[in-house]
Amino acid sequence: MLTCVRIIDMTTDVTDTGVGTIRSGFLGGGFMAQVHSRAARAAGATTAVLASSTPDRAAQAARELGIDRAARDIDELLSGEADIVHVCTPNATHTALALRVIDAGKHVICEKPLATTLAEARELAAAAAERGVVAAVPFVYRYHPMVREARARVAAGEIGALLTVDCGYLQDWMLLPEDDDWRATSAEGGPSRAFADIGSHLCDLLEFVAGERIVRLTARTRRVYDERGGHTVTNEDAVSILVEMQSGAIGTLLISQMAAGRKNALTLELHGAQSSIRFDQERPEELWIGNRAGNLQLFRDPTFAHEGVARFSRVPAGHGQGYQDAFNGFVADAYAAISGETPDGLPTFVDGVRAAQLTEAVLAAAREERWIDVTPDQA
Repeated sequence: MLTCVRIIDMTTDVTDTGVGTIRSGFLGGGFMAQVHSRAARAAGATTAVLASSTPDRAAQAARELGIDRAARDIDELLSGEADIVHVCTPNATHTALALRVIDAGKHVICEKPLATTLAEARELAAAAAERGVVAAVPFVYRYHPMVREARARVAAGEIGALLTVDCGYLQDWMLLPEDDDWRATSAEGGPSRAFADIGSHLCDLLEFVAGERIVRLTARTRRVYDERGGHTVTNEDAVSILVEMQSGAIGTLLISQMAAGRKNALTLELHGAQSSIRFDQERPEELWIGNRAGNLQLFRDPTFAHEGVARFSRVPAGHGQGYQDAFNGFVADAYAAISGETPDGLPTFVDGVRAAQLTEAVLAAAREERWIDVTPDQA
């Protein structure tokens, strides 16, 4: 049954949280710092300070992003006024930097992958729990309203028992041999690229929407070019995965950064005993509902959303929402958690540990050509 609810403004007014206006700090000055800082402002925070690889780079990034001031280094940033620090640096630096933030007693949002090993991810989650700080990971696709609608419909039993899943995350930004990026080397990107970078998003979304875990998997990886930009490539371009879910449902996942024409095609299709449901991140305002007697396209409309879903609609129906809106919703929830709220579905360092567990399992399954158990109690 659909419940009529009113539109709720998702912008968190942090001045009313009991902690005053939140002052946000940022480590790193690249694209993700742009996204994080926009989201911080949308949540009503003060974008107070930024540190980067060098003082000059920090000063330039602070000017470009509209951050109040640049810090010389992380020591100056952590000794200052920031209440929460956004870690937006290369993957291999996440553990050391996030630990520094936690040790300073500050809340932290750390880009994914949370760490390049499962052991380091667990260390971070344990440190955050011991220090009692809010520690979140931006699995932001959870914040598309139609993802929440799909999750609500699955939880309500509307698709019936889960039978199979068909999922993918396809991009083409590494298609050509001359395409290069710091993520292509283990020194900065870590041992996994395609899976750790985007496959982790796909698995997080699958488990979040399905309401159950992957318990077993096997995988194959492929590296198409052994060299890019004059250096050796050390991680994978594409991954194919077979999964078994807790309920016994089986499925396929395809992850590639070399799929020509696909820019950010994250797709999730769940097949139930009664109906199917599909979300496509490149068409985030829609859900496809499949039935034996006919199919329908459901468009975002907070007036007719399931209970609890309308709060993720930042604008009325017919006005498009996208990636930055989802990111804004995530940061707003992370900031609300600082005041003691418990927002539903906020991805935390525990979810980052789960992603690290799956990453290591995928790499091991491909290397050893066998099935790997990934039951939840191992996370």
